[in-house]
Amino acid sequence: MKMHKFSLAAMLALGGLLACATLASAQNTNAPKSGVRRGPPVQQRVDRLANELKLTDDQKAKVTALLEDQNKQRSDNFSDPNLTQEQRREKMRGILDEEDKKMKEILTPEQQEQYQKMRAQMRQRRPESAGAKQVPEKKAE
Repeated sequence: MKMHKFSLAAMLALGGLLACATLASAQNTNAPKSGVRRGPPVQQRVDRLANELKLTDDQKAKVTALLEDQNKQRSDNFSDPNLTQEQRREKMRGILDEEDKKMKEILTPEQQEQYQKMRAQMRQRRPESAGAKQVPEKKAE
């Protein structure tokens, strides 16, 4: 009878530990939710640009629309199963070039200069991922 109670208590303790371990691993928030999400959300990027570049309300609206469109294009690019890694990389370069061109239309020359400096700083801080080639930095025109 004593052995039976001890076994029952041991099984309950072990079951409790397993349940807690399962719950703890299920709450892992390090993994991206959608599988393609990288970088800060659009609104956070707009807020940072507005603060750093002193954007007007009109510029904020245009930058928000631009970044939301670019985000959708990036998402579509990464979710297309028919593209090879090289094709994705080339398409991403095109998306980034288009973003740069449209940002030049939105920003004043002074803001554009500050924007290029911000981008250069971000590139320096970005860790190079294993096996990935970094896109060469373009010189400001």
